[in-house]
Amino acid sequence: MAGVSSCMKYSMFIFNFIFWVCGCIILGVSIWMRVSKSAQEEFKIDDSLFSGVYLLIAVGSIIMVLGFLGCCGAMKESQCMLLLFFIGLLLILLLQVVAGILGAVYKPEVESAINTTIQEQVNQLKTDETFRAQFLEFEKENKCCGLINREKDWQGTPNSKDGCTCLSEDVGTSACPSDKNKYTKSCRMVVVDFFKNHLIILMGIAFGLAFIEVLGLVFSMSLYCQIQRK
Repeated sequence: MAGVSSCMKYSMFIFNFIFWVCGCIILGVSIWMRVSKSAQEEFKIDDSLFSGVYLLIAVGSIIMVLGFLGCCGAMKESQCMLLLFFIGLLLILLLQVVAGILGAVYKPEVESAINTTIQEQVNQLKTDETFRAQFLEFEKENKCCGLINREKDWQGTPNSKDGCTCLSEDVGTSACPSDKNKYTKSCRMVVVDFFKNHLIILMGIAFGLAFIEVLGLVFSMSLYCQIQRK
């Protein structure tokens, strides 16, 4: 009977140990961001962003559990743990594929939801002084005006249109024609351009993760079969 390949066994262990460490880091940092007031102030995290922190906690926990199953399954040569690791990793890969398909199919609905959220932010300019101050800084940093309708978004606010007035050093540039003295691009376009410019990076990360997950599936199933034949 063929034995278990030591190379595959230790490769599987190292791969999952790194996986487990990454999960620990994500979980630890996300819990720190949730409970530490100083961290929330430093990263400007408010109640509206806690859902993202909770998602990171869930992701970190899942990665930790899968890493643990992979490490112990490889070293203990446990078919049960390796099978659980394989199923968990396969489910994550399938969820990624389904999310990508749904994102493509329901793209108009996603865009509509984004526009609705942005419109709510426009209304918030009129009522939330803290958000108004933060958005003013965002406009200055990104040389943009309003969220959707440029200076019209500032109508009805205490500092109407102030956020659209160009800084002196920007007057005469492409962002601020000298005849208007106001930024021409809406901040919505700044956000859209940011995601478009980083789309290739995001796709690269997604394909990289999928490749690593497929490697994990191949290693775990190969090791599972070798243990079964032993």
